[in-house]
Amino acid sequence: MKKVTIYTDGGCIRNPKGPGGYGIVMLYSNNGEIHKKEIYGGYNNTTNNRMELMAVIVGLEKLKERCSVEIYTDSQYIVNAVNKGWANNWKNNNWHKGKNSKSKAKNSDLWDKILKLIDKHQVKFIWVKGHAGNYYNECCDRLANIAMKEKNLPDDLGDES
Repeated sequence: MKKVTIYTDGGCIRNPKGPGGYGIVMLYSNNGEIHKKEIYGGYNNTTNNRMELMAVIVGLEKLKERCSVEIYTDSQYIVNAVNKGWANNWKNNNWHKGKNSKSKAKNSDLWDKILKLIDKHQVKFIWVKGHAGNYYNECCDRLANIAMKEKNLPDDLGDES
C-alpha cells in the first residue's frame, strides 16, 4: 500500500460567512523519489471550519488507489472529531450531537464525505500547532490565503447549521 502524507489548512476572512480558502501539500514517494503536490481552492460565504474540512476532502479525493495516509492539520476540531469518534457518533445519531439531542452537528455534509473517504483508506490524523514554524503547515496556510483572496470564488452552498 502506498504511503502518502497530506498537510492541510483552511481559513476564512471575516469568519463566519466570508471568503475562505484551503491549502494542501501532498507528499509521496515513487521509486525512491519524493514528490510534492500543492493544491488550493476557495469559496465565498463560508467558515474557517468548512475550509479546514474541504482541505481534508480534496486531499483524500486526489488519491487514485487505497493508501496509507497521515494527515497533518492544525484543526483540533478535525483531529478530535475523528480520533475521538465524535464524527461517527454524529452520523449514527442522524447528524445530531447526541442520541436524544435536538442540537444538530455542524457541517454534516462535509463530515459525511470525510467519513466515506476515510473508509477507503488507512488514515491517521495528527495535530500540528499552527503558525509555529512547521514548514508544510506554513505552506498550506500561504496557499489558503492565496485562494481566499481570489476573485469570483463560488458560493459555499453547504450545510453549516
